[in-house]
Amino acid sequence: MTLSRRDILGAGAGLSAALLTSAAAEAAPEDKTLGAIAAKSAITFGTSIAADTLTSPAQATLYLEQARIFTVDWAMVFGNLRPEADSFHPGDADAILAFADEAGLPVHGHSLAWNESRPDWLMALSKSGKQKALDRHIDETVAYFAGKLTAWNVVNEPFWPGHGLPGDFRDGPWLQAFGQDYVSRAFRRTQMADPNARLVLNETMTEVWTEDGARVRAGLLNLVDRLQHDGVRLDAVGLQGHLDPARPHDDAGFVDFLHQLAERQVDIWITELDVDDSSFPADIGLRDAAVAARYRDFLNAVLTVPAVKTIITWQLADSASWYEHAAREANPDATRLPRPLPFDSGFRKKPAFDAIVTALKGRAL
Repeated sequence: MTLSRRDILGAGAGLSAALLTSAAAEAAPEDKTLGAIAAKSAITFGTSIAADTLTSPAQATLYLEQARIFTVDWAMVFGNLRPEADSFHPGDADAILAFADEAGLPVHGHSLAWNESRPDWLMALSKSGKQKALDRHIDETVAYFAGKLTAWNVVNEPFWPGHGLPGDFRDGPWLQAFGQDYVSRAFRRTQMADPNARLVLNETMTEVWTEDGARVRAGLLNLVDRLQHDGVRLDAVGLQGHLDPARPHDDAGFVDFLHQLAERQVDIWITELDVDDSSFPADIGLRDAAVAARYRDFLNAVLTVPAVKTIITWQLADSASWYEHAAREANPDATRLPRPLPFDSGFRKKPAFDAIVTALKGRAL
């Protein structure tokens, strides 16, 4: 059976999800999937998902089979929802939510306040105009999706030392509008619009063992302290985990950082896990083994921390990876394509799958 884009993105989304859920059950025994294996170790395993996944029955089946939570990939970021000042385009997000709902899977929204999603019309506004834009975006967007999302990445990537600003905050429209207080403002307004959604602060580069990584970690701990001191509800801290083995890393040091976060009584999520394989040999067998080893070592370390509750890969199959999209955009004729995820472009398991399973099964409860 071939499912069209209209079948899944339109009125047939629910039926298509039901059919694919049945197909997923036949494709892999429940106790052999990443989601089921993770659950036995008190971990919710999931993946990001984009609307184009829904037009590929094989990919959609894989995602339903393996995941126990979806993160919306790009469909909910500011620039996608509001490409023009008076527009609101939730269609792709609505399709993902309908698909997940039919399968009984929770969805994690990504993201409300991210300084890198800044269409030209937004940047042309005055300071007061940007202030109104953020308040309106959070109030209207969270209200629109209220009751349909289990959690929100309320603020994404608040830090970037390279911008040279006080506190190492990332520059952008929201920092320009409110200063550092945009973070607490976003959390308070999100809670008001949907009191039942879990509120997550999501950050990148914390696993990188460089001066910039250290500054991001320090800034993040300080921000968590400030939010808690000010009575702002913060349920979880998300750490992206875009692993680049070519950059310095220290898994034991990262675990120490996770314990510091855990002492602040927040759950910890790994929210965008994948492995950059660009520094590995061209040979696919050697490269896949190296990617698997990085997954194994990172997760073996991370999963020793009880506060780690959720592991989400940034897509599941190589063909959906942002690394592959970037490689094809740079060179449409490229013969070496990235292989950063646990399934290949044909949706077959790779050594990374087995490495993740081994790490999950090795978690001591």
